[in-house]
Amino acid sequence: MQMNFLKKTNIPQILFLILVLSSCGNNNKPKEKTVSTIEDTLPKMKPLGREKRLPANYIHSIKGSINHFYTKNWPNNSMNGSFLVARNGHILFERYNGYANKNEGTKITATTPVHIASVTKVLTATAVLKLVNAGKIILDQKVNTILKTFPYDECTIRMLLSHRSGMRNYAYFTDRDKSVWDRHNQLTNKDILEILATKNIGLEAPVGTRFAYCNTNYAMLALIIEKITGLRYKEAMYQMIFKPLNMTNTYVFDNEKDRKKIVPSYKGNNAEIGFDYLDCVYGDKNIFSTPRDLLKFDRARNSPDFLKPALLKEVYTGYSNERQGQKNYGLGIRMINWETGQNFYFHNGWWHGNTSSYITLMKEHVTIIALSNKMTRKTYAIRKLAPIFGDYPFKFKEEAE
Repeated sequence: MQMNFLKKTNIPQILFLILVLSSCGNNNKPKEKTVSTIEDTLPKMKPLGREKRLPANYIHSIKGSINHFYTKNWPNNSMNGSFLVARNGHILFERYNGYANKNEGTKITATTPVHIASVTKVLTATAVLKLVNAGKIILDQKVNTILKTFPYDECTIRMLLSHRSGMRNYAYFTDRDKSVWDRHNQLTNKDILEILATKNIGLEAPVGTRFAYCNTNYAMLALIIEKITGLRYKEAMYQMIFKPLNMTNTYVFDNEKDRKKIVPSYKGNNAEIGFDYLDCVYGDKNIFSTPRDLLKFDRARNSPDFLKPALLKEVYTGYSNERQGQKNYGLGIRMINWETGQNFYFHNGWWHGNTSSYITLMKEHVTIIALSNKMTRKTYAIRKLAPIFGDYPFKFKEEAE
């Protein structure tokens, strides 16, 4: 029976089929390995871990001072947002007030993600710095070695991070000329790069010659993150920062998936602010988060595992002081540098009706965060809390009375 089968069967065909099947099996394995390798090789943030506990009498005494500030800044719980103060990662004081969505009657809670506006830049810069730290890119690498169509030859990653590229703000050059962009269409990061490459958009200043805060820088940094990681910015941020730090209420806005479920923003008169053509650009904005999640992020940035010491020093070096002064900008962080040697690190944000403020008092291990989805400048007043923790020359006592 077996002999008859062999006689009727073309043995070379059988061998060929075996080789093809074997080859197909081998081809499948690298594909699976490639997908997992992208995530496995990404540099990721690490939690700081357990910090020193605070004495109960200290917590009790400091709460009174913070509450005093809170009731003066937001009388009658008038804040429409969230507020948190922590030391050594332990929450000293937090409040959540107002509407997440007025039409639906939902209130803001500790787990309500609010648009953090330009505080997003701190997170984008963190992802870029982790890529630098891992040797995947170099701070002084030319941008056009990564984004091939980027037209400004001398611009580097460091210049994007420190706002020294000389580029114009995309919100301006896409708003005024229909031949550049039709505002009926949603603008994306890739669209901005295409416009820069093809529309002869001039610079505000020669590359590297002066500081000028500009959202275009961080839209380009988001594209660099995508190019280097092989992932969408949204996924890269999740894999590198949100997931390892257990930031469960933080995400990058996705216009297709999140448009109907996000926390909207409001004008000061409670009128809801709708979407516009700039709402799909990310990297400079478009992260939604909570104070508790941002606390996890802040403590991880204060971990010895965050960056190598030499690189960390460059992050907190000022790059915007052509004229001698106290205000300065590092690599993705604002700062105030006093002659006494005291330094104050922070970042504020504003987008539509959302305002945000993130403060990290590094020497005192203090984190102060305020987020609001209703237009107000009171969010930025939280810096007045710094003097109760250290030698910061803000007028806490006089202005809080």
